[in-house]
Amino acid sequence: MNLSKDPGPDGRLTAGMLRGRPVGYVLAVASVVLALGIRILVGDAFPAGFPFLTFFPAIIIISYLAGVGPGILTTVLSLLSAWFVLIAPYYSFRIVDGTVMPLLFFVGVAGIDITLIAIMQDALDRLSEERRLTARLYDQQLSLFAELQHRVANNMAFISGLLRLQKRRIAAEPASVASAFDEAVQRIGTMSRVHRRLYDPAAANRALGGHLQAMCDELVGLTGMAHIQVRVDVPDLQIALPQLLPLSLVVAETVTNSLKHGFAGRDHGRITITSETGADGAVMFVIRDNGVGLPDGFALSQSSGLGIRIVDGLVRQIGGTIATAAEGGTVTRITLPAMASDNAPEADVETGRDRLGAAVTRMA
Repeated sequence: MNLSKDPGPDGRLTAGMLRGRPVGYVLAVASVVLALGIRILVGDAFPAGFPFLTFFPAIIIISYLAGVGPGILTTVLSLLSAWFVLIAPYYSFRIVDGTVMPLLFFVGVAGIDITLIAIMQDALDRLSEERRLTARLYDQQLSLFAELQHRVANNMAFISGLLRLQKRRIAAEPASVASAFDEAVQRIGTMSRVHRRLYDPAAANRALGGHLQAMCDELVGLTGMAHIQVRVDVPDLQIALPQLLPLSLVVAETVTNSLKHGFAGRDHGRITITSETGADGAVMFVIRDNGVGLPDGFALSQSSGLGIRIVDGLVRQIGGTIATAAEGGTVTRITLPAMASDNAPEADVETGRDRLGAAVTRMA
């Protein structure tokens, strides 16, 4: 709805407030009756030869309030009323000498008035639309600024928790200082790359499968294990951003673990990532490799590995579940609830923003 169609906050009349409403045509008829009545009442007070003087204000007011249609109706009714009642021969539509010019003059002036008012209303409509657009952009800017602040703080919490985990590892194994720092740098770098890829405008319309494939290809290149093939077969699912970011980190961590432990000393290998959608709308991501598999008696809940603890914590924080099994290698199944599938709602975005940092912070 155009702002120009609404009365002002104090109830004042504004341009076009009755446009498109039947009451505008009713007021057009009433204004003509009123103008004619005033003209008859004042009678000789008006100069001779000016039968239309009281009709011009009616045309201007109705055109201003109700738009072009009621304005034209007011003009036609005013023309007929003045011609029939105020122009000789009276009470007749006969055309005699001196009748045509006043009628043409009235039609011309009324047409100019209606045209100018229509142009003004169109300009007001554009101005109102620009004001609404400016207001939306301003609100969006505030939201983006708040989002930026929140995400920076949340990411700092993630990094802080990660470093505290590494500190505990170093305290337990002093000889692991170098490797602990290397792992921390690697995980922070992975997080940075995931962020950059998710918020890259050039990749805004990339399907989820394309995003995961590009991320995994980059991980393979960074580890120098180009002989390991990673294939992602995931449809174009709609995942809410508060879940997409942790999911990307979980996939990155899982693939990194496969590259690091599943294919050590091997000159070839394969990792596949697929997805399945359950009847209840839940989405399961399956990460399968044909590496050496899991150690005998391995239990995810009892594992002390830092990478596995981070993965498990992130998945739990976004409301999902994770399970691993040895099936000709290692299979990791990550299940997200129904809200993560198509048309994912954003009602939980504010809570979701805190989950990434909370996942590692709580474990630390």
